[in-house]
Amino acid sequence: MIGKCKAIAHGSTALDYIFMEGKLGSRLAFHNLCSREPKTIYEEMKMVSDYNSRCRNKFLRIEIGIAPQDEKRLPVSELMGITHLFAKRMGLDNHQWVAVTHKDTDNRHIHIIANRISLYGEVYDTTFVSNRAAKVAEEISREKGLTIAKEVKAERKYQKEKSNTTREQTKHQVQNVCYALLDKYKGTGIKGHSMFLYELNKNGIIIERMKNKQGNVYGLKFSYGEHTFKASEIGREFGYRSLQKNFETTNKEESKMPHQTIQELTERKEQPDTGYQLVPPSRSSISRDNDSPRAQNSIGAVADTIVSAADELMEGLGDLITPSAQGDDYAETAWQRKLRNQANRKKKRGRGI
Repeated sequence: MIGKCKAIAHGSTALDYIFMEGKLGSRLAFHNLCSREPKTIYEEMKMVSDYNSRCRNKFLRIEIGIAPQDEKRLPVSELMGITHLFAKRMGLDNHQWVAVTHKDTDNRHIHIIANRISLYGEVYDTTFVSNRAAKVAEEISREKGLTIAKEVKAERKYQKEKSNTTREQTKHQVQNVCYALLDKYKGTGIKGHSMFLYELNKNGIIIERMKNKQGNVYGLKFSYGEHTFKASEIGREFGYRSLQKNFETTNKEESKMPHQTIQELTERKEQPDTGYQLVPPSRSSISRDNDSPRAQNSIGAVADTIVSAADELMEGLGDLITPSAQGDDYAETAWQRKLRNQANRKKKRGRGI
């Protein structure tokens, strides 16, 4: 036996339904009621419920299901006793309610419509009311030796015949590939995430983002050949946000690296060129190829000064040793040397030395 309960506002419609011809089986009980027809029962209940104007859902709809194997053991008199016992344990002694059976389905079941407002104007508390109804039904079933709904569910085999065996086989293949690659690249950052997608694509598995009308991504879809699977079918690790979290730890470290590199490069560009270059102390010579333009200009100026001083020295010496005392050969030699020195200076300036 199983019990369900819910608060409703449409009491008149519910009463018309349970007394509908073709569905109505037996009239089991009329508690705190004088009327026997749905219309007058509703008016009688409404007179009491109108005392409370703040409550919106003023009626309770209760259903009690009887297991097929118990129907032969439960005549109408026994069903009446079960109905009164159920209502009492649900705390409906001071409330108006009516109970009938229905025969429109394969399994016999009981309908109870109750006034949620008691004869004293109190509102029936519906917090977890459906759970309470199920618990009361289970207790009565144990006392009466009836079938318990939980035990029936445990014995049932809910495995339906697979409508498409090929699709199930394909899903298992996709799951095996996805979990293998996830274990391989989990926690490896952006690079690992890219390799994960690359190898999925290499194995013929394509991941597509599903978007709503606003263009926001709300899930992933896995496609393999003719078959398509939602991420939840593959595994809870492959949801849109869950899959990203599998690479989250390393992603944080790697995401900082490019930013730091770019920042360092920017700072280097912004720093003014001082023209200096650090050279290890062990190096005894300076490579002019690596010198900055400013250093090259300084070296060139020093070289020009040295060459000019040498020329002036040679010219002074030439006056002492050549013009008249040594003859024209020495003067000619000094002049040619001066021309060569000037040519060498021009070459050095052209090379930037």
